[in-house]
Amino acid sequence: GLIYECDIQNGTEDGNHVYVKMTLTAAGCGMGPVITEDVKTKLEHVPNVDKVTVELTFDPPWNNDMLTDEAKLELGML
Repeated sequence: GLIYECDIQNGTEDGNHVYVKMTLTAAGCGMGPVITEDVKTKLEHVPNVDKVTVELTFDPPWNNDMLTDEAKLELGML
């Protein structure tokens, strides 16, 4: 998955809340629910995190232009 947004709110009525908005590289990927649940589970194990919300979105659609130059270099795209 690819993270579009990560917001940490401290001291909410639910305690410390982490919100993640993410997407997948392919909208038809059947692993979406597995990946989002894995992100949620991992974040719930971070000390002082009380609540985690993970939202899966496909807007805007992911494309290679969203990669940083460092990522493109690492992937052999530059």
